[in-house]
Amino acid sequence: MELIRGLNNLKASHFGCVLTIGKFDGVHQGHQAVLRNVIEQARRLGLPATVMVFEPHPEEVFTPDTAPARISPLAEKYQLLKAQGVDRLLCVRFNAQFAAQSPQSFIEQWLVKKLGVKFLVVGDDFRFGKARQGDFDMLQAAGLEHGFDVVSTQSFRMKDCRISSTAVREALADSNFELAADMLGRPFYISGRVIHGEKKGRTIGFPTANVLLNRCQTPVTGVFAVKLHIADKAYCGVANIGSRPTVNGQRKQLEVHIFNFEGHLYGQRITVVPVEKIRDEQRFDGLSALQQQIARDVAQAQRILKMNTDL
Repeated sequence: MELIRGLNNLKASHFGCVLTIGKFDGVHQGHQAVLRNVIEQARRLGLPATVMVFEPHPEEVFTPDTAPARISPLAEKYQLLKAQGVDRLLCVRFNAQFAAQSPQSFIEQWLVKKLGVKFLVVGDDFRFGKARQGDFDMLQAAGLEHGFDVVSTQSFRMKDCRISSTAVREALADSNFELAADMLGRPFYISGRVIHGEKKGRTIGFPTANVLLNRCQTPVTGVFAVKLHIADKAYCGVANIGSRPTVNGQRKQLEVHIFNFEGHLYGQRITVVPVEKIRDEQRFDGLSALQQQIARDVAQAQRILKMNTDL
């Protein structure tokens, strides 16, 4: 799948496509239904199936303190979209300047002149342009004028529940990982490259692999029994996801103590799947109290994972 970073990197060879626009956070089953439609139309017309996303998300620009937690950062989103069969991912840098352009300019400059859209799939609540003045009706009118079809996505339902990124976030916040997996069509996971931490875990007998969470908000926080994938091997462990208040952590990260593992993982990519929440993140009176609690967390995680025979 081709990744195009920014509208300014569009080339003449990118003219002509079937396009859908959205955040596609999590690439859940509702998104997958949309993508199947986009890909089907692209194959029918002999054009590339293209997804346009915005980085950062608009809410992260205008209201970062209350922006929804990300289910999947861009790197994961790329892999998930690629697995669905998308041909091109157009990643548009979202900033105040981009948001200030008129809806007409967005349509004529980018959709028509640069992308040559022939078929557009968007939600009927999609808004765009300065002050969110652009809407679905405007796109339909532009389609009639410029010769491209505009189709609305339909709500994808499962057990009478609308699948949405918001619903997935709510399931994750409730630690209902089974429901989240049903909506995602896969287990929820966090992946990233292991970085050097402060190495305090090893001083109390619980070394951890640390992954920095490059998100304004995380969809899950606390201590979890987890399973991991490192290269082609599977492991189990216990993970803390949050800001590590006992050691005055200043950034959100994942710290996972891997059972029956020896060695270093710096620079390697790991994938961590939360299985069950053990407790909320909390501050302890020193490393000794933290050590005792981690020992209890490890024992509980081992019991949980032993009962999950499908792991």
